[in-house]
Amino acid sequence: MKFERPSKTLTATASSSSQDARLLVRETLRISANLASSPPPSVVAPPESRSLEATSFGLVEDQFVDASLRLICYEEVDGRRFKYLAHNNGKKFNKGSNSIRSVSLQSRKAPADELISFIRSYVVPEGFPDSVSPSYVPYMTWRALKHFFGGAMGVFTTQALLHSVGVSKSQAMPGAVAINWIIKDGSGRIGKMLFSRQGKKFDYDLKQLRLSGDLLMELGAGVELATAAAPHLFLPLACAANVAKNVAAVTSTSTRTPIYKAFARGENIGDVTAKGECVGNVADLLGTGLSIIIAKRNPSLFTTFALLSCGYLYSSYREVKSVVLHTLNRARFTVAVESFLKTGCVPNLQEGNMMETVFNFPWCKDRPIVLGSRFKDAFQDAKSFYDVEPVFEKERYVVAYNPAKGNIYAVLKDEAKSDDILKAAFHAHVLLHIIRSSKDSQIINENTNTSGDHSTLLPTPSDLQGHVAESYSIVSALYGSFKTKAKEQGWVMSDSLLNPGRARICQQVK
Repeated sequence: MKFERPSKTLTATASSSSQDARLLVRETLRISANLASSPPPSVVAPPESRSLEATSFGLVEDQFVDASLRLICYEEVDGRRFKYLAHNNGKKFNKGSNSIRSVSLQSRKAPADELISFIRSYVVPEGFPDSVSPSYVPYMTWRALKHFFGGAMGVFTTQALLHSVGVSKSQAMPGAVAINWIIKDGSGRIGKMLFSRQGKKFDYDLKQLRLSGDLLMELGAGVELATAAAPHLFLPLACAANVAKNVAAVTSTSTRTPIYKAFARGENIGDVTAKGECVGNVADLLGTGLSIIIAKRNPSLFTTFALLSCGYLYSSYREVKSVVLHTLNRARFTVAVESFLKTGCVPNLQEGNMMETVFNFPWCKDRPIVLGSRFKDAFQDAKSFYDVEPVFEKERYVVAYNPAKGNIYAVLKDEAKSDDILKAAFHAHVLLHIIRSSKDSQIINENTNTSGDHSTLLPTPSDLQGHVAESYSIVSALYGSFKTKAKEQGWVMSDSLLNPGRARICQQVK
């Protein structure tokens, strides 16, 4: 609604003309009509409260749902938009995890759309169709048909094999045994399909997934061994073992090519892969021959299995530790940044890969740094957001520490590019380094005072503001140097290798 002033200034003197009077009456009637037809105006924020939003980088405007809720920002996750509202009493925001409310701006998807999205997450790569070439669809179509006919033939061939070795002379028994065998194999294939949803993790956490796959392979072998002690539980045990071993097979096949690619120099990845598989097959045959010789002496089954398993797992650990990758995933990025902050140097490729933790499995959620997190996870109340937001006015991310969860959160804005995500990850590690150093010094002081009260180890809001400001100064001074030294050591950095979350703070919905 737009108000307009009369063309002339009204005065209370007797010299006012009749034209001015008519103009004033006409404008008054027009404004009254507009006020009667328009919706009630929004509540106007007090100057003190608006000052908090003046530093919001244009993310929000002075909008209110009612007198106790204030709009903080909007967020977009996989095409879905949310708005965050905070409870406030006058000039202050309520504190606590329940003081922020998340409201979806889209209606819930139809069940058919939900089902299609669920299926797509399993059968097509992330970013499809832009992430693959046009020949991907016809190749996978014919591949699926090939496996369909192969699976159908497998039922009859299995039944024929069981019948030929004399499982039973009756007509019904071979079919029942074959069905049980097919159920066992089918459950393994279902487990393989479900685990394939790990998707991009096979690209950047391949060492961790490779080792976890080998652990699952041994677990499956152990469950198969248990069928000898409980033959009446053959089907459920065999199904569980097949699930574990098929998941292990997925990790092995999915991580094989990137590992061989790290060894290849030039366009010889096919030759390297073929020779690597040949070495594996030769070793497998030799192991099979040795086991036949040992089995003739009737050793203890479980003792022999335990010894062989120890050798298998140790070899698997040394195998993944020997791989030298040039890319900085989360684990190697952590090693590089921590070494840089402590010594001023970035480790070389050999050192960085040896220092990488391979037992940090990708599906574990217990990580001190969350990159691309949801707004509601990063901030426990609105005040904690407004306390640190002015520091990142010129950045395309916001880094914060949530004392309730003990994690560092890097919240990305919708205009964040690849270098902004890398910088946010570097900033998060710097803030974590500062907070840990502060805690260590406080622990030393507490031990010196011998008071036994460690409640003061939690950083106060003022301490957190100081830590964030200090981290920003350090990042501004050192981020460029870190990138240069990492490149000199041969490291390749990419935001996709850090697996950032898909949540982004976005502009107000129009």
